[in-house]
Amino acid sequence: MSLAPRAVLVHRTTEYEELVAHHGTHGQAAFFLSSRGRDIEEVAERRERTRRALAEVTSAIPLTWRQARVERADLDRFLFAPEDVVVVVGQDGLVANVAKYLSGQPVLGIDTEPGRNPGVLVRHRPRDTAELLAVAGASVAELTMVEAVADDTQRLVALNEIYVGAAGHQTARYRLGLEDDGGVVEAQASSGVLVGTGTGATGWLRSVWQERGGALRLPAPTETRLLWFVREAWPSPATGTSLTAGELPAPARLRLTVESERLIAFGDGMEGDSLELTWGQTVEVGVCRERLRLVG
Repeated sequence: MSLAPRAVLVHRTTEYEELVAHHGTHGQAAFFLSSRGRDIEEVAERRERTRRALAEVTSAIPLTWRQARVERADLDRFLFAPEDVVVVVGQDGLVANVAKYLSGQPVLGIDTEPGRNPGVLVRHRPRDTAELLAVAGASVAELTMVEAVADDTQRLVALNEIYVGAAGHQTARYRLGLEDDGGVVEAQASSGVLVGTGTGATGWLRSVWQERGGALRLPAPTETRLLWFVREAWPSPATGTSLTAGELPAPARLRLTVESERLIAFGDGMEGDSLELTWGQTVEVGVCRERLRLVG
């Protein structure tokens, strides 16, 4: 007998809840914000909008379905099942946070603050939940993801981009090359390497792309092609600047061999969840075999 679908609601602690938890009381949090020119009532109203959105989404889940909730901080300890439908209630970044923990489950993004969020990934309103859940397994866009795999089997997956560089964004030293590129490898000293997807082309990747004059065509979110950029490569007698940007179609890989005491690789801006790389290690970055199945 097959299990009924399970709706997994993913959310994050609101700013109001974090403030009260840190300062102890509503009044202390209000005093702290007022000392910085902010009003706690605005923060509390945003919390109330999120609460109402969660309630409306919950009420739209079919009675025959199972339900679960998970807060962003607990995602790495939550076990997603094949029959899950993941409902992200919050910001665009929350979809990116959950994407790396999934293996094909459809994701529905619900925007709790229209006009405040770009709405790239949280594309829908709470009132649309019931209709979208009815077609969640069929009406999806498959968004390309990026992965980094180290030679010690460490693996990192991201929806927007992966950054490889020094912790604290200091100078990173490494040797950079492309697979099957005639063995061309260049020693570099830079602020790190950024490899991004079409979804990431609305964020950090786009800012670097604009600084470089936009010569390369940005990929679409569903296109199995990445862009990569070396940030602030430094020319010296020992380091070059000829390999600083390019396209990375599947199944090509960008290969980086560490020549620093320690480098890290992290995805989607989450530096706290990173791969640790030491001198002599190699990491390869390219299109990920998994894709994010975004509803609508």
